[in-house]
Amino acid sequence: MTRRLSAVFAALSLGLAGLPAHAGETTIAVAANFAEPIKAIVADFSRATGHTVKISTGATGKFYAQIVNGAPFDALLAADDETPARLIAEKHGVPGSAYTYAVGRLVLWSADAGKVDAQASALKSGNFRFLSVANPRTAPYGRAALQTLAAMKVDVPDSKRVVGESIAQTWQFAATGNADLGFVALSQVWKDGKLTSGSAWIVPGNLHQPIRQDAVLLVRGQDNIAARALLDWLKSPSARKVIESYGYGS
Repeated sequence: MTRRLSAVFAALSLGLAGLPAHAGETTIAVAANFAEPIKAIVADFSRATGHTVKISTGATGKFYAQIVNGAPFDALLAADDETPARLIAEKHGVPGSAYTYAVGRLVLWSADAGKVDAQASALKSGNFRFLSVANPRTAPYGRAALQTLAAMKVDVPDSKRVVGESIAQTWQFAATGNADLGFVALSQVWKDGKLTSGSAWIVPGNLHQPIRQDAVLLVRGQDNIAARALLDWLKSPSARKVIESYGYGS
């Protein structure tokens, strides 16, 4: 064996030494509001553990229906705490595995930098064409938006509402101007302590029920080492730092 080949094999050996002997693979369902944080978290996780994670993002309510009907997910990162509890009660989730990985924050946002002020005046006065809101039947952020409107005593007629099937679609309506206002997740427009674009009013927490987002290990993934390791990793200082950078509470 030449010295060059020996050096290559030695480098490969050193690079693999820190990885587990049997790296695994897992497929997880992730609430749409957490799409960006999970990418960064999984990148760090995979580098550190060697495990491979496949991510599917969407509305929590739709994931519930898919899981009940046999969808091949090992874990769910929901946008609420009710869905994981329900999955456990119905024997689709592993008892004792659910925990709150983040507390979401709702924001009234516009792609127009001058549209939303600190008093949400445009919303209160009706000075907007359309308001995008997530479907409250499938998206917890949609339910929080309706609770906020009720608490503010603001009536938005159906003719001025644009309903997204997930919080991702709701943000898209506002981002493209199809709606000039939108109730979206703070994580979609916030990074490292500041707004990434447009204008926003962060909804006070007392105007809606807390958006506690729980993770749960599903029965399908109860023996999956990668799924279990990822749920543990979400509690780590590294993951917490990423989660907080997107404006989530804990």
